[in-house]
Amino acid sequence: MLKYQTILLDLDGTLTDPKLGITKSVQYALRNFDIHVENLDELVPFIGPPLANSFIEVYHFDADQAKQAVDYYREYFKDTGIYENDVYPGIRDLLTMLREQGRRLIVATSKPTVFAKRVIAHFELDKYFDDVCGSNLDGTMSDKAEIIQSILDRYQVEKDQVIMIGDRKHDIIGAHKNDIASIGVEYGYGSNEEIAQVEPTFITKTVHDLIQLFSHE
Repeated sequence: MLKYQTILLDLDGTLTDPKLGITKSVQYALRNFDIHVENLDELVPFIGPPLANSFIEVYHFDADQAKQAVDYYREYFKDTGIYENDVYPGIRDLLTMLREQGRRLIVATSKPTVFAKRVIAHFELDKYFDDVCGSNLDGTMSDKAEIIQSILDRYQVEKDQVIMIGDRKHDIIGAHKNDIASIGVEYGYGSNEEIAQVEPTFITKTVHDLIQLFSHE
């Protein structure tokens, strides 16, 4: 059984499957630039990383275009896309077990905190978490390393007692930069190769595997 007392969990691709809401929000944003993407699978790379960065990297937008694209994205996301989302099977069992073990649970996400809190509350996951920490609406604090650092500063926990769980390389890189342990999960939106290349402390394939890692049994 892993002994870490403070557990940081990514949101999109780790706690919930946000594919439909995020990709439809990106699709909506791109239409405003006269870019028409009908196959939502093509927009899956937008799940996880900071949005503005993805518009720059995937569609070669400049900084001003990326900012405008994020604004368009939020027009659809804030009332509709945010709820086109599902909790992964087994996550409630995992969170229940971790709370019963007396651990501190914190959401660490690049999604703006205001939206992350709405998602967590909508799915009634808020009862499991001590805090929800994300980015600011102006795009600052979107780097996962910064988010993790802010949590470590706020809670003054020993680094050897903290572990980050996430499905993208940004989660693992953020953990490395803060000298904490990490678990890369393969059921989300990072490929197996992406996760393996950044060398998390542990790799798990399923939510059930996560439960087994932390189980007393």
